[in-house]
Amino acid sequence: MQLTVLKAKLHQACVTHAELHYDGSCAIDGILLDKAGIHPYEQIQIYNITNGERFTTYAIRAEEGSRIISVNGAAAHKANPGDRVIICSYGVIDEREMRTYKPTLVYLDEHNHIRQIKHAIPAQAA
Repeated sequence: MQLTVLKAKLHQACVTHAELHYDGSCAIDGILLDKAGIHPYEQIQIYNITNGERFTTYAIRAEEGSRIISVNGAAAHKANPGDRVIICSYGVIDEREMRTYKPTLVYLDEHNHIRQIKHAIPAQAA
């Protein structure tokens, strides 16, 4: 059986730009893309913590070290500069791989600096 799993996420990224009249996509600082293992033109899901919007687009590379998270094109209606978002990519793996599989979880501060990188989410306590 094939399973769709979380491959990578940028947790609590801060939107720096919302460019309505730019080719669609989400521009992400190249360093953040590399750390998370998200590729340019890869499909991503964006979950807007600030307003609850959820949408699909694709990643493009922004200048390394710029800390840019720019939501572009029609998606610019779904996020504003200052919004906090979770950016996720997913992959498909064989069920046998689940025993050893680990996603890349990049946690960011309000200025899109990396706070920590993990490979598991702790169990949620009651």
